[in-house]
Amino acid sequence: MNKAYKYRIYPTVEQEKQLADTFGSCRFVYNHYLALQSGNHQQGKKHLGRTACNNDCNQNLKQEYPWLRQVDKFALTNVIYALDAAYQRFYRKQSGYPKFKSRRRSRMSYTTNFTNGNIAVLDGEVKLPKLGKIKAVIHRTVPEGWNLKQATVSKERDGSYYVSVLYEYQTEITPQEVRPERIIGLDYKSDGLYMDSSGVCCNMPHFFRKSQKKLAKAQRKLKQKQLHSANYRKQQKKIARTASKTADQRKDFLHKKSAEIANQYDLVCVEDLDMRAMSNRKFGNGKATLDNGYGTFLTMLKYKLEDRGKQLIHIDKWYPSSKTCSRCGQVKMMPITMRRYECSCGMCMDRDLNAAINIRNKGYEIYLNAV
Repeated sequence: MNKAYKYRIYPTVEQEKQLADTFGSCRFVYNHYLALQSGNHQQGKKHLGRTACNNDCNQNLKQEYPWLRQVDKFALTNVIYALDAAYQRFYRKQSGYPKFKSRRRSRMSYTTNFTNGNIAVLDGEVKLPKLGKIKAVIHRTVPEGWNLKQATVSKERDGSYYVSVLYEYQTEITPQEVRPERIIGLDYKSDGLYMDSSGVCCNMPHFFRKSQKKLAKAQRKLKQKQLHSANYRKQQKKIARTASKTADQRKDFLHKKSAEIANQYDLVCVEDLDMRAMSNRKFGNGKATLDNGYGTFLTMLKYKLEDRGKQLIHIDKWYPSSKTCSRCGQVKMMPITMRRYECSCGMCMDRDLNAAINIRNKGYEIYLNAV
């Protein structure tokens, strides 16, 4: 299995210059071979594989542009491989045609490979090729027996630097026995992230809404600055820091909630929702949907359950969980404005709680059929 640990790093002025050169060189190589492949396609020539492009970069491109030799060679190789992967996704109709990288808008990052001890996580430092030792916040240590594979260095919009170190390790996961009392169903809730089948609402704070006024004020100030001036770039960093804080708060909350559920339950049942469609303007709750980060929450929950030998079951999105009575099974129409489910059998409860119980029962049924 693979797992990455991400650390905050604090490069010196010289190291920042080397990082900027590496980011720019990777962007240059990516755009160069994207233009080359596009030209070959227009002329009816054969598409070049990643090995041919990498050989051409080492033998020809670096001769024509000697400054490419001053950056990490693995960074250039990996960016060529990333372009080839983008083309493969395009050919399989999994994404659009690759786009050129922009100096101002594209993400600044590069990946380097481990060889001969060129990457190491030390006490308060991280060692990287061409950069040497960089001051870092090592907030977690790696268990013994894990093999370091590669590292990805990135620069965020607010000017902060991070390194994500990827490890490979062997582990044996023992499937846990599913006990009926440790099964839970989660129903998505716009105001609160989810309602579980035990009647507990997550009550997720609205991090974006809390920072919205501050962010809007900073963006209004940006409009008053001269485009691409020094003050314009300073204001951009202030906006980026505000947005970054909101994203970090949301991510921290989702990590804690997903870990809490994964530790407490053996089987978690959720609906397979299309969050992109739900955030559409016509539903009227797009801002709340995006602020919740429910898709990220399910991704975190999935891998944390798998690490513990537990399961996450997805219910078909067309299953009428909100329209079905959790006591007698009767199905009736439920407009979105009706917040309580009242059935002819006498059952009366919150709409979201009723849906969560139905999701739990349906998920357990799917699990029993699979076993």
